[in-house]
Amino acid sequence: MLIKAKLIPSFELGWAEGVKLCVSPHFNSRPDNEVSLLVIHNISLPAGCFGTPYIDQLFQGCLDIAADPSFEALKGLEVSAHFLIRRDGGIIQYVSCDERAWHAGVSSFQGRQGCNDFAVGIELEGTDSQDYTELQYQELVRLTLGLMTRYPMLNLDAIVGHCDIAPGRKTDPGDCFDWNRYKHELTLGLSW
Repeated sequence: MLIKAKLIPSFELGWAEGVKLCVSPHFNSRPDNEVSLLVIHNISLPAGCFGTPYIDQLFQGCLDIAADPSFEALKGLEVSAHFLIRRDGGIIQYVSCDERAWHAGVSSFQGRQGCNDFAVGIELEGTDSQDYTELQYQELVRLTLGLMTRYPMLNLDAIVGHCDIAPGRKTDPGDCFDWNRYKHELTLGLSW
C-alpha cells in the first residue's frame, strides 16, 4: 500500500489541501455544520465513459445537454458532491466539507433523514459493474483518513454507500466496490 508515501490531506475551512478545486454553485449551509457520515457514490458521464469533462460541467451547472442524448434527463438538475476521484486517482473538490453538497437526495441513516445535512459525499468515477482502479482505492483511503482526522464523528461505522442510505432508489457504488479492502486499509491507516 503506497498511502504512507503521500501525506494525508489536511483541511482549511473544509477545503482539502493539495487537490484540484472546481467550485460548484450547488451547495448551501449545513443546519448545524456537523459531519458524521461519509457516503461513497459512483458517476460516469455518459454512462460507462471515463475521463470526460461532463462530471465537472454537471456539478458546475453548465452541462452541455447537446453533447449526448442521455444528458436530456439531466437538464436543469442541480447536484454536486464534495469530491470526485477519477480513474487515474486525481481528486477534484467541488464543495467545502463544511457546507452541504447536494449528493444524497432523499436518504436516511440510522433514523436520521436528509443525509446531505450531515454527510460528506465522495464520487468515484466508475459504474456499479466495473472494478475501481488501484489509484482510486489509494486516494480514497488517503482522503478518508484526512476526513476522519478533521471530522472526529466519522468512524468506520459511519462510512456507507449511496445504496445504503437510499435503498431501492440508488445502487452505487455497486457490487464491484471492494468494501472489505477499503475498510481493511482504513483500519491499517488508523493504526499508524
